[in-house]
Amino acid sequence: MEFDRPFEQLPRGIRNNNPGNIRHSPTKWRGQLADQSADDAFVQFEHPIYGLRAMARILMTYQRKHGLKTIRAIVNRYAPPVENDTDAYARHVAKEIAVGLDYEIDLAAEREAFATVLRTMVRHENGEQPYPDFFFDDAITLAAAS
Repeated sequence: MEFDRPFEQLPRGIRNNNPGNIRHSPTKWRGQLADQSADDAFVQFEHPIYGLRAMARILMTYQRKHGLKTIRAIVNRYAPPVENDTDAYARHVAKEIAVGLDYEIDLAAEREAFATVLRTMVRHENGEQPYPDFFFDDAITLAAAS
């Protein structure tokens, strides 16, 4: 991807191809770079599609494994209040999909809303959202497949 400014000036999540700012963990993500030494806190991916896929997988796991259904619950787990203004984050996501904070979203059934959730979270995490819409569609497809 090409950007209108030097690579070093891009937000950390965009530089890492990790627009969801997923932290290092024991999970070995598809598309994760073998050498993770460039950032000691956040995963680096080969391409942003893999970072978006990982983000989608995390949100799908929140629903499937942890039963989190509302925008408020999903964002609260993804961006805990100890390090984020979680209420503002959740309000931002809910506003973009035109629902309330306690709307129960079915990520598997509401694909367009899911893509909007991801786009909004990328914007919230990075202060910008530079990716084309098809990246989100592809990431959701990849996340659902495995």
